[in-house]
Amino acid sequence: MKHLGKIIRSVQAFGRGLSSLSGPEPSQPSGSIGLALGGGFARGIAHIGVLKVLEEENIPVSVVAGTSVGALIGAAYCSGVTIPELEQMSARVRFKDFARWTLSRYGFASNERMIKFLSSILKVKTFEELQIPLAVTATDFSTGAGVVFHSGPLVDPVRASCAYPGMFLPVKIRGRLLVDGMLAHAVPTVPLRHMGAQRVLAVHLRGTWTNGDTGPRHLFDVIGQCFAIAQEMNCGVWKAAADLVIDPDVNGYKYDDFERSAGLIRAGETATRAALPEIRKWLQQSAPDRKLQAARMNQPAPELAK
Repeated sequence: MKHLGKIIRSVQAFGRGLSSLSGPEPSQPSGSIGLALGGGFARGIAHIGVLKVLEEENIPVSVVAGTSVGALIGAAYCSGVTIPELEQMSARVRFKDFARWTLSRYGFASNERMIKFLSSILKVKTFEELQIPLAVTATDFSTGAGVVFHSGPLVDPVRASCAYPGMFLPVKIRGRLLVDGMLAHAVPTVPLRHMGAQRVLAVHLRGTWTNGDTGPRHLFDVIGQCFAIAQEMNCGVWKAAADLVIDPDVNGYKYDDFERSAGLIRAGETATRAALPEIRKWLQQSAPDRKLQAARMNQPAPELAK
């Protein structure tokens, strides 16, 4: 009977893991800042500019959550890829580096090439090895439920988060078909709250998907515009969970404008520098907590960014 009990508990534990797919949510210290990186395909290169300014200004980021391209850049950064390396990568990357055209009832392209691409840029292979805790969001294609990954291998959750419906084939993980996290978490602020972030900084890549008066170029522009409209009409939840929203000016950039990476990075930098006064207030408000913690550890408190 003792062995039978162990078997039953093991099966129950496996069932819980299959349901969530993601593992336990790590907790964060008091005053911690969480960074939510939204989706936007090539426009997501603006996230690099955001990270660049936060690093230059010594703004400590305790936890990151990413959706779609935000998951890709978040995984790279949290794995130890430096800002200069991210800038170099963005200047070289093109659609063909992670997509292969195919014919399927699920979509027009497979993102299996992302396996090689991600394996070449990520410094680690699992969530547990990351330098900064990370959450990656995806959406269950069958139920519409949001799925948040915090543990296990990195590559497939990032691929699932980037599986843009209608363009990319869904990614199957543990028997579930998963698609782009933008459907469930357009900007993943709520997962950061669940992970214990005290302050949440959200990066929203809002822009016009079509070419102005000329209209959409093809089916993917139509799909993209529909998603952009739906997200703007249903943004209340993620905005309510954010303390501050950064909106880089990515208007005029198409979903596949990878060759314009320098301008996108500048857009991220400009928007983040405008937000710095408010972010610094967070650090000043949390300074007493850090000083108290340092006193208990008999160590000097870290210096605030100026």
